[in-house]
Amino acid sequence: MKDKLPFEIKKRQNPSGFAVITVSLLALIGAFLVASIVFWAYGANPINAYRALFGGAFGGLYEISETVRRATPLMLAGIGLVIAFKAKFWNIGAEGQLLLGAIAASWVALFSPVPEPLLIPAMFFFGFLAGAAWGLIPAFLKSKLGINDVITTLMLNYVAINLVLFLVQGPWKGEKQWGFPYTDKFPSAARLPTLGNTNVHWITLVIGVLAAVLIYFLINRTTPGFEIRVLGSSPPAGRFAGMSYVKTTLLVMFISGGMAGMAGVGEVAGIHHMLMNPAELSLGYGYTAIIVAWLARKNPLSVIVTSLFFGAIFAGGNAIKVSLGLPFQITDVFNGLILFFLIGSELLMSYKIEWRREE
Repeated sequence: MKDKLPFEIKKRQNPSGFAVITVSLLALIGAFLVASIVFWAYGANPINAYRALFGGAFGGLYEISETVRRATPLMLAGIGLVIAFKAKFWNIGAEGQLLLGAIAASWVALFSPVPEPLLIPAMFFFGFLAGAAWGLIPAFLKSKLGINDVITTLMLNYVAINLVLFLVQGPWKGEKQWGFPYTDKFPSAARLPTLGNTNVHWITLVIGVLAAVLIYFLINRTTPGFEIRVLGSSPPAGRFAGMSYVKTTLLVMFISGGMAGMAGVGEVAGIHHMLMNPAELSLGYGYTAIIVAWLARKNPLSVIVTSLFFGAIFAGGNAIKVSLGLPFQITDVFNGLILFFLIGSELLMSYKIEWRREE
């Protein structure tokens, strides 16, 4: 008895909401503390850096609008990833699915016979289908052939990147772009309206908020949602109950890829108005959306909040680069640290420490 440790580690059956929020906040605090060391290593005062970050994200109406603008693609892609993660399908390919949506929207805007009044609905429709089709490839490979979903979704990102490069440097290269690897500008009827003088394309934002509500209802109030939750928590139990793993996997990736595809539509039709180099088109939104979904703890409604948080990091990161002269990769450092601490905190979510009572 004397050799026993003074505490005991026990598995949590169902972590409470308080535990989830507390552990998530501790993970964020840890990430920001380590980021402070990075700032200090570059010779920047961490307090000034965080002041610039906050000011660049919320310092005025324009800064707030930039935060919302950055949050919009993260929201759409993050909601799609939530439903995939619920089914234990590790979709790391939202970046590629976003680019496929941008390709489809560009085709509709520049080359399709769609009448002008229908251009915007058609861009979202075909953008969703393109992203969904890209997502169905790894879904089929895993559900039918057992191929690792992390590898296939990740590798397809590079295929999508090179497909965009091929198009903008080859057959779709704009005649009026003076040799730059861009397509021609979209016609005015294919450009999304924005709020006032901001870059917030409100149609995409509204779609994101409505999608969060609909996906929440799908997961928690419908039969397919019940099957997603059961197969995600225990595939053998779901199969024993007669649920189709193949059908469910294809469904979640159809939705997940489609949501990322619509994020791509918003970027080309609402911000850039042309297809361009993937590094300029998306600032890694598909990858950051993984952290957005993870911080939301697989709750589509919470994605609305977490996407705004990371939208603020993107918007404030630009201010840090300008005011403090830090490298542009500082935003990636932030995102990487947050993901690292969130994954590390999962142990605290699953287990708890109880002190032994002395007899």
